[in-house]
This record gives sequence, structure tokens and C-alpha cells, in this order.
Amino acid sequence: MDWQKYTVKEIEEKLFANTGTELDEGLLESLARDERSGVQKLLIRYRKLLIEEEARRKRWEKMREFSRKLQARGYRYIAGIDEAGRGPLAGPVVAAAVILDPDEPIYGLDDSKKLTEKKREELFELIKKKALAVAIGIVNNKVIDRMNILQATFQAMNEAINKLSLTADYVLVDGNMEIPGLGIPQEAVIDGDLNVDAIAAASIIAKVTRDRILYKYHELYPEYGFDRNKGYGTSEHIEALKKYGPTPIHRYSYTIVNNYFFEKVKDNLIQAGNKEELRDIGQMIASYALFSEENQALLRQIYRKKYLEVSVNSEQ
Repeated sequence: MDWQKYTVKEIEEKLFANTGTELDEGLLESLARDERSGVQKLLIRYRKLLIEEEARRKRWEKMREFSRKLQARGYRYIAGIDEAGRGPLAGPVVAAAVILDPDEPIYGLDDSKKLTEKKREELFELIKKKALAVAIGIVNNKVIDRMNILQATFQAMNEAINKLSLTADYVLVDGNMEIPGLGIPQEAVIDGDLNVDAIAAASIIAKVTRDRILYKYHELYPEYGFDRNKGYGTSEHIEALKKYGPTPIHRYSYTIVNNYFFEKVKDNLIQAGNKEELRDIGQMIASYALFSEENQALLRQIYRKKYLEVSVNSEQ
């Protein structure tokens, strides 16, 4: 092909329109003979892109090994499952289950934490488009407080598996613990989000889903920076907890949240000016508090003292 007939811009469009369907090497050799510096820079970019794509293809094949072995044993619908949000101080824990189509490769899958937000969003849409089935389980902070984060995570995983539009006949779980009471053959895979295609896909679905939830919470509680920290205990988040106390989406069973909530409740009791404010504080304690016996006793003492004080003031 006579590349001289084309402008550098036209060559760029032609080259990168063919990404994934490698151009004939003879055409690339003829392009290499073009003396224009802009064309040579394009060629360097294009060959680098081809190398990166080949690496992604090889990585995909490697990540398929778990599934291929299971398929050879007769399993057809193999679900990968992973979660996002075990560590944060606020928000839900989200689990995702994904059954991939072996005939629809999704290059670039990786542990969601290793990907940029832009790349996660791109892969999220690809997974939703190409996977045989995708489902999500969400367990909120109140349930986490009631049953602990590990059990809440298992509940979210069970929900995700049960919501799949196809019935999984084998489940690959990220980590070192299987899901209790699942009733489906399963296997825990350490670093599964790095090494198993379906688990990596699940990690991306879970992460993007949870991040989107936290973006909505940021609109309600902008002081805490949920759009940046996603509920994790960053210095910004801790400072907001110290200043404002926890929100209804915080995990009150987590020590640092509980401590700041205790301090906030104590201050509110001391500053309460009437019985109505005391009643509201009491209802707040009943709704969220998971205080130690020692702290409960201290709050009762403050409450009784304050109640007597506002009662006397109201009679005067």
C-alpha cells in the first residue's frame, strides 16, 4: 500500500481502527518505509499497542485455566464471586456473582483494585454485555452491625448466587473461605481476583456497584468525602466523624465509629435544653448504639441528671 497518499491523520485512523485485527505485516513494513516523523511515531504507538493486546490475550488464557479444568470435569455454569466493602466504616458490603461466556473473551480483566476507575467502568459495561449471567447482593450497614461483617459478606454472596439468571453448578470464591450453606460445589481461591477470570469479573462488578452507591451517599452527606474515600477510614473521613459524628449509613459496631458516636451522644446530652431533645437523643441511642456496659452506664447517669435539670427549669 502506498501510504504516501494518506495524511498522518488518515493513517492514524486506519491503524487504530484495526486494533484487535492486526494488519498484515507487509503493510506495516511498507509503513515503516514512510519517512515522515509523524508516521514513524504512529507506527511505534501501534506496535506497542499490539504487544499490549497480545499480553492481554495471554493473560486471559491464563485466567481461564480454572474454568477450563472444571469444564473438563463436566461443570457448565461456573460462577465467580467476590465482594467489595468489608473494610470501610460506612456503607454496605456488596457481592457480585458472574458466569462468563467462554466464547466471549474480555481482555483486561484484573483485580478491581489494580485498575483505574475509568478502566473499571469500561470493563463493567463489557462484563454486563458479554457475560452469561451477572447478579449482585447488597447487605446494608445495619445488618452488618447486627450480624458482623463476615456473616454479612456471606449473606451478600448467597444473595448474589441466588439471583443469577442461570443456575451455577460450581462456584469459585475469592479468598480462603467457602460460603456456608451454599448447597453448590464450590472452591475458595486465594488471590482469585488476580488469577481467575470469573472472580476478577465479579470483583469489578462489585467494586463499581458499591462505588456508585457511595457517590449517591456523598450527595446526602458531602462533609465525609464519600466520593473520594468510599467509606474507608481516611484522615478526611475520621476528621468528619470527629466533627459531625456518624451518619445513619455508618457501621456503629466498628470501634472507631462507636467511639465517636459515644462522644457525640454524650455532648448532645450535656447540651440538651428540654425533654423533647432528650427524647430524640434517647431514640437515636436506641436506633444505633452498640455501647459497652460502662459507656451505657455513663450515658444513663448523664441522662438522669439532665432530665432532672430540664424538669426543674420547665417548672420555674
